[in-house]
Amino acid sequence: MSLFITFEGPDGSGKSTMANLIYEELLKRNVSVIKTREPGGTRIGEKIRDLILDNDLSEMNMRTEALLYAASRAQHVEEKIKPNLEKGVTVLCERFVLSSLAYQGFARGQKIEEIQAINDFATDFFEPDIVFVFKTDKITLGRKDKGSYDRLELESTDFHKKVTKFYNSLEKKDNYFFIDASRSIEEVFKDCMSVLESEGGLS
Repeated sequence: MSLFITFEGPDGSGKSTMANLIYEELLKRNVSVIKTREPGGTRIGEKIRDLILDNDLSEMNMRTEALLYAASRAQHVEEKIKPNLEKGVTVLCERFVLSSLAYQGFARGQKIEEIQAINDFATDFFEPDIVFVFKTDKITLGRKDKGSYDRLELESTDFHKKVTKFYNSLEKKDNYFFIDASRSIEEVFKDCMSVLESEGGLS
């Protein structure tokens, strides 16, 4: 059975590291799997990503930003995510709709329900099977090289505090699995694999 698994959390919380480790582990277990990311994941999506994260485009309106994320996601779902799941391939994706609610909604001060609405339209209400939410008690952006920061990463400390607060205040849902990202990579990986084995049917 194929699964759609997403990795959510503030910048620097370990999403990419964990997605890579889980990808390698699933390959070892002979699971048919691909790894992708948002924004991006497709040729069109990657071009939209370049626009969204371009440091030279500081004048970008927050509604424009939200709509561009949703546009990239619409292409991603229809061109890459759904077709692979239909072929029995498990899809690991760094970020999905929750990221838009956190960044373009809560942190930007836009209405969460409006951001949810444009993403419901973009994805046709498509949802992940498993959402790993990486929680931290402090801003984790400092784990990344500041010289490589993109337009969103260059936002204010207050902006990133709001993102962290959003993820930490999420209420439990059936497909949400909260992971304490302040621990070692080994401990976080063990927790994630435990979820996949108990909830995802992986052996």
